[in-house]
Amino acid sequence: MITQLFLALIGLSGGVIVGGGIVALITVLDVIPRFVQITKTEKYLLYYQWSVVLGVLAFMIFDFFSSPLYLPSIVLSLIGIFMGIFVGFLAAALTEVLNVIPILAKRIQVDDYLQFFILALALGKIVGSLFHWLVFIK
Repeated sequence: MITQLFLALIGLSGGVIVGGGIVALITVLDVIPRFVQITKTEKYLLYYQWSVVLGVLAFMIFDFFSSPLYLPSIVLSLIGIFMGIFVGFLAAALTEVLNVIPILAKRIQVDDYLQFFILALALGKIVGSLFHWLVFIK
């Protein structure tokens, strides 16, 4: 009984730490305000914020109860696409804020080959994802 309570406390603590870190990252990067600024949809800012909050709550509940979703493939595909869009926006925001690619290109002295560097990053991501989904996952 004490072991189970201790494990529950560790799991809850880990979740709070990870959740706090993600919220801090999204807040520091100004993902939502930057997205609103780029798309010129300031009047929908509240909807963007609520969609993030409701999305986090929904997926937290799905993860907590660990029940499989028996949804049609098209719905699961759309969910996957939206998750990918979110991760892409987050990565782009992080890159934009930190200026990662230009700084790295200057450090390793490949300013003239920056387009090939970005292409190599994109192709590496594609190949890694394909390997994960086609080979690693049975």
